[in-house]
Amino acid sequence: MRVTPNLVVESPKGRQTLTISAVEHTLRLSELLRRKHLPLNTRCGQRSLCDGCVVELLTGQVVHAATGEIVAAPHTIRGCEYRLAYDGDVTLRIPPRSLLAYEPQVVSDFKTKVPHAHDPLWQQIPIPPGGLAAIHRRRPVKLSPAICGSALPGATGNAPTYATLEYHGDHWLVTGLASQPDPQPLGIAIDIGTTTVALLVTDLRDGRVLSGAANFNKQMHLGDDVLTRINLCATDPAMLRHLQDLIVKDTLAPLITEAVAKAGATPDRIRCLTIAANTTMLHLFAGVDPSPIGVAPFTPAFLHHRILRSTDLPFPPPLSELCFTIHLLPGAAAYVGADLTAGAFATGLVYDEGPALLVDVGTNGEIVLKRGDKLYGCATAAGPAFEGAGLTNGVRAADGAISHIEITANPLTVKLDKIGHSTPIGLCGTAYVDFLAVGRESGLLNHRGRIEKNAVADPDHRIIPWKDYGLAFRVAYGPGKTDIVIAETDIANLLQAKAAIAAGILILLERIGLTPAQIKTLYLAGGFGLHLNRAHAIRCGLLPGFTAEQIEVVGNTSLAGAYLALLDCGALDEIARAGSRMEVIELNLDSRFEDRYIEQLSL
Repeated sequence: MRVTPNLVVESPKGRQTLTISAVEHTLRLSELLRRKHLPLNTRCGQRSLCDGCVVELLTGQVVHAATGEIVAAPHTIRGCEYRLAYDGDVTLRIPPRSLLAYEPQVVSDFKTKVPHAHDPLWQQIPIPPGGLAAIHRRRPVKLSPAICGSALPGATGNAPTYATLEYHGDHWLVTGLASQPDPQPLGIAIDIGTTTVALLVTDLRDGRVLSGAANFNKQMHLGDDVLTRINLCATDPAMLRHLQDLIVKDTLAPLITEAVAKAGATPDRIRCLTIAANTTMLHLFAGVDPSPIGVAPFTPAFLHHRILRSTDLPFPPPLSELCFTIHLLPGAAAYVGADLTAGAFATGLVYDEGPALLVDVGTNGEIVLKRGDKLYGCATAAGPAFEGAGLTNGVRAADGAISHIEITANPLTVKLDKIGHSTPIGLCGTAYVDFLAVGRESGLLNHRGRIEKNAVADPDHRIIPWKDYGLAFRVAYGPGKTDIVIAETDIANLLQAKAAIAAGILILLERIGLTPAQIKTLYLAGGFGLHLNRAHAIRCGLLPGFTAEQIEVVGNTSLAGAYLALLDCGALDEIARAGSRMEVIELNLDSRFEDRYIEQLSL
């Protein structure tokens, strides 16, 4: 008779003994642990392409789900590949870097370089003499069906003296009449990133930021990049609703509730949301199939400013009991989304005399060029290497992540900066950029990114053989004196990512007849850019041919654009205008892109 085993799990959350049901023992460990509220870092969508979900089998046996091979302890395994065996209990240890629940470092800081009016997308105004007709003479308004026939000023008794207006692009919709103004109407600006989500709660009466909140996008345990999520929807239609639930119900709802409470308010004060995100994230949020974005000719279902009601979305209580308006910001193309058009506006790039560039280094390297009155945009698939995905000890920026590295040669010495005060758990993207630059400069790396063991004195034996292929450089010791290393295979992945971004920048400049030296300002956006050593980014070739003086770090420009649009309907119009006038360059159709990419693979 088969016996359902117990599962003992050692993790940063402590030691837990989990009782496993007969149904659960057939699940892969990654799915089983997710159900037990210990989600693993399944960054590649559980396709066995990374080591994000690696766990240590301390006692007992597991079974390879695909081959049926039995593996006994001690062993290191990927949680997405194995399930529990029937014989005996099993003990697993989850390293900190493999547990999804560590605290993210999400950037909600930004610079805005454009003036804006206070003309929010939701507002209450005193009804002037002449009633709504007088309002209509100032701006185009329509009445919502809910208030048609309502009492208007001039009547006796409790006649309404305030009108509630909501912006709908070509007109304002009158959605309410009241005798008293709303005491605290809240608007929320949101940036939905592929990896992280950040939001700001504002008072719509004066635009003050009251609070903020940020967390990981819960979709990421199904895959690190948008293509993985698009493919999930293409192969299994049920995944669309699941991915929508993950962002709306599991990510945004708790963040909104948390941030509103921090603002000293209640959710019933929410009147309006603005959301900036890449095109795929907006589709998944709205519950619209993104599958056509994944295949040529890469056609999204929508790019325009889209208005939803909260009741159209799977919010849980108490948000499900409310009705507020949600504005999805407009984008330019399938891979040049609203996050980039919002950033182009918020940084002032759209008004910059230029030539100027906006570069957002993430899973996709997204680039906008302004020259004269022309805007050009492109995206290049860098992959998630700079977010730590697919790398031996790569992690996202979080407590315990090594964020910066300095190396000196002969003898080899290493100086590290780390986020927080805990034991190092791995390296985040900014540290990898440092390593490429200082590794080459110190002689540790050659121009092809290979480790030169005999070129430097190594008294601490940091250069070590790595598994069955090549060498690795030990940066530090992690929990339990485990090696935190950068392997030659990691360097190859990093070179591919930086080459894709560099080639995208160079091809876009060449298409317009410019060189890096002619760019007046390079606006470097995103959390990665905010903490990046600019000199190292230039020296390793990520930003080829530029100088540190040309680079201006601008933070989360996607959130900045959502914030400006929330408070100024004119800003929303300008973001839409930027998207509609942007010429999108398809790099995959440029015969020179591959040549530039190959050139940029070296250090």
